[in-house]
This record gives sequence, C-alpha cells and structure tokens, in this order.
Amino acid sequence: MDLLVEREDVWAASVDDRPGALAAKLAVLTDAGADLDFIIVRRTPDEPGTGVVFVTPLRGDREVRAAAAVGFAVTSRLHSVRAEGPNEKGVAVRLAKAAGDAGVNLRGFSAAALGTRFVAHLGVDTTEDEATLVELLSKM
Repeated sequence: MDLLVEREDVWAASVDDRPGALAAKLAVLTDAGADLDFIIVRRTPDEPGTGVVFVTPLRGDREVRAAAAVGFAVTSRLHSVRAEGPNEKGVAVRLAKAAGDAGVNLRGFSAAALGTRFVAHLGVDTTEDEATLVELLSKM
C-alpha cells in the first residue's frame, strides 16, 4: 500500500460553548493562511460552558502567532501520526493491527474516506510510539 505517513503537531485551545465561538477562533487561523486538515471539537464535561478544539496543521510563523493570539498551543501530551493513501476495504483494520502488532497503543483513531483516498489520524502515547508508527506505516 502506498501511504504518505508523517508525524503531526496537534494544537489545542479552549473555546466557549456558545454559538459562533468556534467560527471566530477558526476565522483567525484562516485569515492567517492556515489550511487545516483536521479539526475536532468537544465540550469539556468538567467545565460547563467551555469546550476544547484541536487542529492540525499550523505552518509558519504567521499561522502560529495568530493561533497563539486566540489561545492555541501545541500539545506536548498528544502525539499524532497522519496517514493518507488509497481507500481500500479494510485499510483501517490494517493500520490498527499494524500498530497493535508493534506494541503501540492507540489513544485515538480518526479516519475518513474521501472519494478514492483515505486520511487517518492516529493518536499515541509517546514520541517513541509516534516514531515507531511513522516507520512502520511508511513500509506498508
């Protein structure tokens, strides 16, 4: 399988749990030139009225400065690998099995088919797991 595999930084920010709050944060990133591949937003159960938004990638000083201005910071605890390739039946199973067979525990797994291609974001626990997964999946 011909995969494009790379580690990725995940950026996170708090967001108010109200209409328009997410759009306002994302607009700042877009205005700075960000072309986001992936966005996840969740309410924060322990803090009513707030949520957290995760994005990737942010590239270049302009995007990073804009992100910091609205509360985004690169996460040091979330390690992530992005894999992209041809959408084939069972590809998610092959990715997850490869990680498991290598002893890499997945703390998160998100994937989507986009026509004839897929993209997956695999969250792991450590930078070592991240490196292992990049090397392993690059050889698939």
